[in-house]
Amino acid sequence: MSHWPLYDLRLTTERLVLRRPDSALVEELVDLVGQGIHPEESMPFGVPWTDLPSPQRERESVQHILRSIADWAPSSWTYVAVATLDGRVVGTQDLKGVDFAACRMVRTGSWLGRAHQGRGLGQEMRAAVLELAFTHLGALEAHSSAFHDNAASLGVSRRLGYEPNGSWLAPRRGTPDRMEGLRLTRERWEGHRRHLVRVTGMEGCLELFGAGAPGPGQLPE
Repeated sequence: MSHWPLYDLRLTTERLVLRRPDSALVEELVDLVGQGIHPEESMPFGVPWTDLPSPQRERESVQHILRSIADWAPSSWTYVAVATLDGRVVGTQDLKGVDFAACRMVRTGSWLGRAHQGRGLGQEMRAAVLELAFTHLGALEAHSSAFHDNAASLGVSRRLGYEPNGSWLAPRRGTPDRMEGLRLTRERWEGHRRHLVRVTGMEGCLELFGAGAPGPGQLPE
């Protein structure tokens, strides 16, 4: 899609392909949402969107994906990538930037369908967008956060080199709970790169990400 080059961007790992979803993949993704992401008694997300009743949950999932394109601006963007394994959708991985041209900082968020958890796919997904951010967009830092008992998410961050970056209280189904922040510098990332990631289709994308030139404090490559 030449008028919106983000649809041509591909992140390929050992097992996964991550890309902007077309309408068919959106439908498959929403079906996966309906199959469940976590036990009903737990809530891993800061925004409890999985508590919404069906079909509102599925409809708002579609809206989230469409909104990420409609609201895109180089000064504030969310790259929502669907991860596929052997051609089947297994989850999504987001990469977010605000004032990226000046700050060179990104945030990440993700989820996997329950049938695909516990296989290391979450680490591959995160590694893919970190490779995009640090190697191709020139990011200086990546940030993540998770509730204190979200062992899977915190474990992915630690294995990829993130370091603790404070904690705070956040609402969790109407009550306060401890959120743990994590920070990954470019130097730490380069020392913890373990996954092979191939990024293709970057033509025309740098301007959309606000990454056409090095930010303050960053030397051109």
